[in-house]
Amino acid sequence: MFTKKAKTIPEQIEKLQKRGLQISKPNIAQKYLQNISYYRLGEYWYVMQSDKENHIFKPNSTFEDVIALYNFDAELRLLLFDVIEKIEISLRTKLIYHLSLEFDPWWFQNFELFTDSRALVKTLSSLEGEISRTKDKAIKNHLKKHKDDKRFPPAWKSLEQTSFGSLSKLYGNLKHKTKSKDTIAKEFGAVNHTYLPSWLQSIAQIRNFCAHHTRLWNKNLPGTVKLLSKPPNNWIQEVPKQHEFSKLYIHMCLMKYMLNTIKPNNFTERLEAIFKNYPNVDPNALGMKDNWQNEALWKTKFEN
Repeated sequence: MFTKKAKTIPEQIEKLQKRGLQISKPNIAQKYLQNISYYRLGEYWYVMQSDKENHIFKPNSTFEDVIALYNFDAELRLLLFDVIEKIEISLRTKLIYHLSLEFDPWWFQNFELFTDSRALVKTLSSLEGEISRTKDKAIKNHLKKHKDDKRFPPAWKSLEQTSFGSLSKLYGNLKHKTKSKDTIAKEFGAVNHTYLPSWLQSIAQIRNFCAHHTRLWNKNLPGTVKLLSKPPNNWIQEVPKQHEFSKLYIHMCLMKYMLNTIKPNNFTERLEAIFKNYPNVDPNALGMKDNWQNEALWKTKFEN
């Protein structure tokens, strides 16, 4: 039976000090703990403990180091959220454009185009909820003007309302014979539809972590991704080992690879700047490689 009781912030600080965490300015620590919960910060000081069962800290562990890790992680999430936004908008644009031309503006409602009907029902149900909640004037005006049309608004209106997760599911659920499925994959440098679904699933998951302020630093990511043996565009030299797929680095490499097909970008410089701002953060916790910024992938500005 769980018996722990809630503690006041002064009690939390006292407990941390007794366990060996150096807190030179308790008043500043109190301010942080008033705005960032003890439990959330615990995800960052956990690695600083030599005895994780009794929560005893390693010598010279400081509260300042905990906050540095927390701030590093927050800046990393903001950067990745911005990068993923560009990939999301590109994916949305490609789905709307290619499939609306190959079929019609309501292709996403056509069960004959998809492999898993039950999965499509869930995606459409989610989309219906998003459309019913939207305050977008284009959607409201469309529904008002076309009351007798029981279909969703056309793809270029409807799919602007849906999430990255739903977009990735729509793409992955398309039947393999669909021409646009390969076309979109090629435009992202994925050669064909075999590889892109796992990339999108990975990025959608990381996007959700960013949106919900979930820790990315030192996190083991579930799932895996399929990598091309001979990518058509610049990639990393060393093929990652299976255990490295749980670290963030390979997933950031995929984001950079896709971003390079979309627009010129400064992802490399911004990521380097975060590491420089927090020199005490261990890059290995993210699976970073030595001299990663010198890889052809990370030097690339734009792929034509």
